Amino acid sequence: MGKTLAEKILSKKSRSDARAGDVVVARVELVFAQDTTGPLTAREFEAGGFKRLANPEKTALFLDHAAPSPNRQLSCDHILLRRFARQTGCLIFDVGDGVCHQLVAESLAKPGDIVVAADSHTVTAGGLGAFATGMGSSDIAVAFALGKTWFRVPETIKVVVSGNFQEGVSAKDLILHLIGLLGADGATYKALEFDGDTVARMTISGRLTIANMSVEAGAKVGLFPSDKITEDYLLKQGRGNHYHSLFQDDDASYEKTIHIDASSLEPTLSKPHTVDNTALVGELKGVKINQVFIGTCTNGRLDDLAVAAAILKNKERHPDTRLIIAPASRDVLLAATQVGYIATMIRAGAVILPPGCGACLGLHQGVLGDDETCLSTANRNFKGRMGSPDAFIYLGSPATAAATAITGEITDPREVL
Repeated sequence: MGKTLAEKILSKKSRSDARAGDVVVARVELVFAQDTTGPLTAREFEAGGFKRLANPEKTALFLDHAAPSPNRQLSCDHILLRRFARQTGCLIFDVGDGVCHQLVAESLAKPGDIVVAADSHTVTAGGLGAFATGMGSSDIAVAFALGKTWFRVPETIKVVVSGNFQEGVSAKDLILHLIGLLGADGATYKALEFDGDTVARMTISGRLTIANMSVEAGAKVGLFPSDKITEDYLLKQGRGNHYHSLFQDDDASYEKTIHIDASSLEPTLSKPHTVDNTALVGELKGVKINQVFIGTCTNGRLDDLAVAAAILKNKERHPDTRLIIAPASRDVLLAATQVGYIATMIRAGAVILPPGCGACLGLHQGVLGDDETCLSTANRNFKGRMGSPDAFIYLGSPATAAATAITGEITDPREVL
């Protein structure tokens, strides 16, 4: 019997015939932590009596969630992580470099890798065909030291997407639709494997968005095949030597298969306070929005900023609606500046943040107050996620976010395109 993508990767890295339900020990190609989970990881590493990293060149720290630091304690955490990097020789990406998951996609992860990190959205690298998943800080400390960890091989749900998106509809709408179908726990510890002609044409940016949010349905990983689009992306990043083809077997066994017609999808939102609480944008038309936030590891890439800039060109944000933009990396910011997207958004009244997580997790740079409502392109809208527990967060695509910033209320992007 053939194998799924998850079974193929875990078989190779564990040097075994891994099948769903098996427990394996596998080597990891990349292990990392960020500035909210890294301090505990570093302390656990030291408390465990470990002295050396298994692979310093494959171990990384990212200062991105609170960057630049908004307070003394977080500044001290940054000091701790910089010291740890000096002492161990691991990679460190400092303030302004960007969001860890974007940087991993740009320069570190490759098809067939196993990537583990102390961050639940590590799944993002599945868009490149890597088995990428989040773990607790203690588990990551051990992976720092040993260069390997254990996994239960997940069962796989196959998602076959066919057809062309309508104008104003994107990968973000697709993954919100899927999460609405599955529910927040509908894929718990499963692999979501994406296939179909829509996927075969989808950009790496779109694949990363979908993989990033797979965990919001409980998935262990969200996996895409490694194909010509993957190869072209890696070549563009100067990493053509990192490419190899990776596809599931035709006779692989799946727990179930879900079919989605991309042409039937419409702009979609997650309503407060859970990601699976989805609705069509048209059903929420007129909801007043105090802040629009475009960015994060979900939708802060160049393609996303291009969509937003096209809608915002020669327009201005609504006077009652703040517009905050956070490019996902330094390279994204530079490219968006060179092609004029940043200037367009500034003229529209946007505030441009340094590359990083920005307002996403409520630490700084866009914290919501009581009874405020935000439309964000991020991946979570839990109560208190962006500040006040009495605030409200809707999740949507860059197109929906940009259209909403202009009108000051939830707006279908097709109305302004």
